[in-house]
Amino acid sequence: MILDGVPAASAGEDAPADAAARKQRLRRRLERLIGVAATEGNELVPLRNGDEIFPAMLGAVRSAQYTIDMMTFVYWRGRIAHDFALALAERARAGVRVRLLLDGFGAKEIEQELLDLMDAAGVQVAWFRKPVWLSPFKQNHRCHRKALIVDEHTAFTGGVGIAEEWCGDARNPREWRDTHVRVRGPAVDGIAAAFAQNWAECHEELFDDRDRFAEHEQVGSSIVQVVRGSASLGWQDMQTLIRVMLASAERRFRLATAYFAPDTYFVDLLCRTARRGVRVEILLPGPHTDQRACQIAGQQHYTRLLEAGVRIRQYQPTMMHAKIITVDSVASLIGSTNFNRRSMDHDEEVMLAVLDEAFTADLDRDYDADLERSEEIVLGRWRRRAAAQRFKEAAVTPIRRFL
Repeated sequence: MILDGVPAASAGEDAPADAAARKQRLRRRLERLIGVAATEGNELVPLRNGDEIFPAMLGAVRSAQYTIDMMTFVYWRGRIAHDFALALAERARAGVRVRLLLDGFGAKEIEQELLDLMDAAGVQVAWFRKPVWLSPFKQNHRCHRKALIVDEHTAFTGGVGIAEEWCGDARNPREWRDTHVRVRGPAVDGIAAAFAQNWAECHEELFDDRDRFAEHEQVGSSIVQVVRGSASLGWQDMQTLIRVMLASAERRFRLATAYFAPDTYFVDLLCRTARRGVRVEILLPGPHTDQRACQIAGQQHYTRLLEAGVRIRQYQPTMMHAKIITVDSVASLIGSTNFNRRSMDHDEEVMLAVLDEAFTADLDRDYDADLERSEEIVLGRWRRRAAAQRFKEAAVTPIRRFL
């Protein structure tokens, strides 16, 4: 069988050739089909949960000498929200150019006193599409990207918002499970471009004399392609990215996502991938989720997926908010994109396609640890689910495209 030009691997078949050949093959597919060149010499450090993520980000902010560019979908409340506002304000008072881009819907809970504090210090705060100013069509198009770029040489991206929900180490329902990544090297420019693309819509000045446009040194061994997703008609780069990863998988495809509500095309592709002998694993939120309708919309597809051999597990301790894909132990995706219609069709997103066995192994180790705290969905039991659950699945059908 051949899928999208990729020969299928049978179950139990040995890994093809060597990792270098597999990485190069996947790199060329991604570059040619998406049209974005990958960069070499990057250093990536995965950061697990707030206890690792927030100190690393705040440390970078507090060390800034020239520029800080930050964008986030969520900026809510709590001590961590104050910590970031204070750190950004302090750097602005010290003469650093600080720009903060907030989504007009996702960040609406930010406290006014924090906005006043940052404004008084000289932080440039811009809003991406405040709903009160927009047509219904534009209100549905959100900036879901998360990025922090410091002095043009260090960047962070992933799934984390600025709110107390992300603090801690996923020990209880108040501490969400998530992963961010620190990036150094040429790939920082791709993350900076994601910020610039959205900042340009919200502000007249795109750059100033504090932007040095410095060259990047090769500081690591990771090959990285930065893919930006934006809402428009037709097939999108984010859809192509995930399609290529699924079609290229030969042994194992792992997905962890906060919001699982794909269209029928991607459900079919998951099923076909599993049926050609690839071990397909999906890790989703369990009892703790902030978007119950989206969870139910995804559960409509469980029977088909399970029948095809896809393994589905639900994370139990708290909200699973990570957005990670790993393929065949050599490649991974990490960023802001969920496996749902909203991320692929409606929202601004950014994703790193990483070709690096060591980095992928780190993500797989975290995945294994998360599986230990998850419960598997078993086909026989799922077929016997309650009538009330089936009714809920049918009830969300009319709104699936917006989830």
